[in-house]
Amino acid sequence: MTRTLSLGYSTCPNDTFLFHALAHGKIDCRGLAFEIRLADVEQLNRYAEVGRLDVTKLSFAAIGHLRERYALLESGAALGRGCGPLVVAKPGFDLSRLGRAPIAVPGMRTTAAMLLGLYLSGTAACIPMNFDRIMPAVSRGEYEAGVIIHEGRFTFQDYGLVQLVDLGRWWEAETGLPIPLGGIAVRRDLGPDIARRVEAAIRDSVAYAFDHPEESSAYVRAHAREMAPDVIRQHIALYVNPFTLDLGEDGLAAVDALFRRGEAVGLLPAIPGRAED
Repeated sequence: MTRTLSLGYSTCPNDTFLFHALAHGKIDCRGLAFEIRLADVEQLNRYAEVGRLDVTKLSFAAIGHLRERYALLESGAALGRGCGPLVVAKPGFDLSRLGRAPIAVPGMRTTAAMLLGLYLSGTAACIPMNFDRIMPAVSRGEYEAGVIIHEGRFTFQDYGLVQLVDLGRWWEAETGLPIPLGGIAVRRDLGPDIARRVEAAIRDSVAYAFDHPEESSAYVRAHAREMAPDVIRQHIALYVNPFTLDLGEDGLAAVDALFRRGEAVGLLPAIPGRAED
C-alpha cells in the first residue's frame, strides 16, 4: 500500500534540479508518494514550526529550533564551501556601523540571519523580508545593509551594491568546516522506517540529477522567476555538490558545529543529550 507524504522544497534552481526526478516519477520511491508544495524557504521554515509538512527543506537554523519534531536527513542538503550568505551595502558604508544599523535579512529562521548573529555576537538588529526584496531595498536606501542569499551572490553588483562580509568565508575561517545552509528534514513521529525510505528516494533523485543534468532544465526554468540562464547554471553548480548526495562526516560535523555555536550564544535552544542526527 502506497503511503502519501507532504513534501516541501523551494523554487530555487538547486532544489528543483535535485527533486526533479522524484517529482516526475523517474526513480523508485519505495512505496511512497509525495504531495509537493513549493515555497520560499522561510515560508517552509514557518510551516515546519506548526508541523504542517511531513518532509521539508529547511534552513539549518530552523532545524536547530525544531530538532525535537524533525530529524535531519543526510541527502538533499545545501552545504559547501564558497557559497555562504553575503552582507552587502551601498558604497561608502562604514563597516563599524554593522552592529548598530538595522540589517535586512531573508527571514529570522534562516541560516543567513543566524550566521549574522554569530558574526556580530548576537548584536544584530535584523529586519526580516523576502530574500528577493533585500537588494532593491538596500539599493533604495531603505536599509543600510542586507544579507543576501541564493542568486544574489551573482547579481548584487547590478543594484550598485558592494560586499561587506562573506559570512560563509568567515565561517570557514573560524571552523575549517563547510557552511551548512539548508537541509531536508522529516517528522520524527513518522518513524525510522519511513525516514529511511524517504532518504533513499531523495538520494536516488539527487544521483539521477547528477547523471541526467539536462532533463530537469524545463522544470527548473519554470520556477526560476525569470532568472538568467547563466545565473541558473551558476546557482546549481554552487549549491548542488557531493554534500547534496550525502552529508558525510564533514557535513555532519559542520551541522553540529553550527548548532553548538548557536546554543552557546543563545541563538538556538539547547537540547540536553541531543544526538547528531
